[in-house]
Amino acid sequence: MALIVATGPLFAALYSGDRDHVRCAALFDTDETVIVPAPVVVETEWLATSRLGPNAFDPIYDDILSGALAIHELTLLEWERIRQLCTRYADLPLGLVDASVVALAETLGEQVVATLDRRHFAAVRPRHVDSFHLIPN
Repeated sequence: MALIVATGPLFAALYSGDRDHVRCAALFDTDETVIVPAPVVVETEWLATSRLGPNAFDPIYDDILSGALAIHELTLLEWERIRQLCTRYADLPLGLVDASVVALAETLGEQVVATLDRRHFAAVRPRHVDSFHLIPN
């Protein structure tokens, strides 16, 4: 079993001043493999460095290099699915980063997604389950 993480919880866990910091940081205290799609890493780095400074992303680098955080490079099939999702949910709008989380969850058959974006992820209907179980609560 794996825990798939979107940008919100990753950034909140990184930034102690975030109102969701404590509950998001607790998500990473797990025996499950924590997997992040590559676009989530890029978005999180941009948020961290633009809002918190040039070294703010260093703890994420440490987690990646130590293996505490697994980065998933998207496959061509997942890119195709991302495009389908972005087209289908254009009215939300569902963007590439969130769609990459959905595509990865479908690939791995995971129902649980760590996100603070309940609006988008509650609206999406994944292929493999009726809906996602969103954490943290």
